[in-house]
Amino acid sequence: MGQRKHHHNQNKRQKPRTGGGPAPLRAALPPLEKRIPVVYGRPFIILEDSQKGTFVYTGGQWIPHDRSIAECRLDCQVKALSQKINGMTRYEVALPVTADTE
Repeated sequence: MGQRKHHHNQNKRQKPRTGGGPAPLRAALPPLEKRIPVVYGRPFIILEDSQKGTFVYTGGQWIPHDRSIAECRLDCQVKALSQKINGMTRYEVALPVTADTE
């Protein structure tokens, strides 16, 4: 006995819908503002422990950092790194570079 083919709509293409629909949403949105590209400096490593305390490696030892990772994410470029050190999460943080062009 022969097998039935189940692929009936394989070669049919959808026809574009024209007219009669609502106005495009793009016309109702305000124009987008151009963002100034941000240049980031050299990245450094920050560790975050389970109590959300942050530490930076300076002078051969890990010392407490003044900003949390959440505060760094507001204006810095933050990347979570895959390896953990003593149960603490590593982050690569790059501060934005301020250029005085005047």
